Amino acid sequence: MTNLAYKNADIPGPDNARIKPTASDVNTIEEILYSISGVKLGASRESMVYSRLIKRLNALGLEQFRDYCALVGDKGNEEERRIMVDALTTNHTHFFREPHHFEHMRTVSLPPLLESARNGARVRLWCAGCSSGEEAFCMAFTILSLMPDAASYDIKILATDIDTTILEKARAGLYPERMLSKVPDDVRSRWFNPVAGSYENNYEVSPAVHELIAFRQLNLLSQWPMKGQFQIIFCRNVTIYFDEETKSELWQRFAAIMPVGGIIYIGHSEHLSGSAKNDFTNIATTTFEKQ
Repeated sequence: MTNLAYKNADIPGPDNARIKPTASDVNTIEEILYSISGVKLGASRESMVYSRLIKRLNALGLEQFRDYCALVGDKGNEEERRIMVDALTTNHTHFFREPHHFEHMRTVSLPPLLESARNGARVRLWCAGCSSGEEAFCMAFTILSLMPDAASYDIKILATDIDTTILEKARAGLYPERMLSKVPDDVRSRWFNPVAGSYENNYEVSPAVHELIAFRQLNLLSQWPMKGQFQIIFCRNVTIYFDEETKSELWQRFAAIMPVGGIIYIGHSEHLSGSAKNDFTNIATTTFEKQ
């Protein structure tokens, strides 16, 4: 899921040492980022802005951060504003992170939903803040462990993220072997295919898993195009850099598109706030049921 953990970045060379963002530059960039994504930069703002955006300034031939501020301050420059958001948000995740959620999903929330799907019902799950895809694929693995022919029924996972670059990685479903360390052997052998001749011993997710998932770009603060309800939502470690007002509004919006009995899974450091505390009941560790 997308958060603000630091991205790997090249150490700036000496030619870049003279280009430093001023406090005003950092404030401007944070204000634009917040207006688009609801994210606050937090601590180490100056170093974060510098390390994340210096390459972009060089690529554009800009000599000062104030020039970049003017560029992204123009709402007509949608593509550059998107590039800035992608650069300032990071994607830290791994397969079967916070495994208790997938166990709860497998043993409690999924079985009645899959039974209803066998009888013709529509089942929808949403991975909100899917990052490079691991969480959404784990949701699919969990479904397939109970229902190997799930793709034959009306069962779909929507996986969204604001970062268009990371979504391309998610859609590819290609991971080096070192990233599969937490994947159970039976899941790995059944749903991953080795890529012959790959440099890092890459594995790709099976096409059968991809059938269950639609990866889409979505800003959680924008209008949502989805019309139907979602019985299960994962939104984990996405809101930790939102302010309380933004968090409360987001939880309420999730509640509005869930049926009674729907389940939302949130991150271990997150909490429901605002009126959403009345919309959900805590039924397990960071697991809530819509009332």
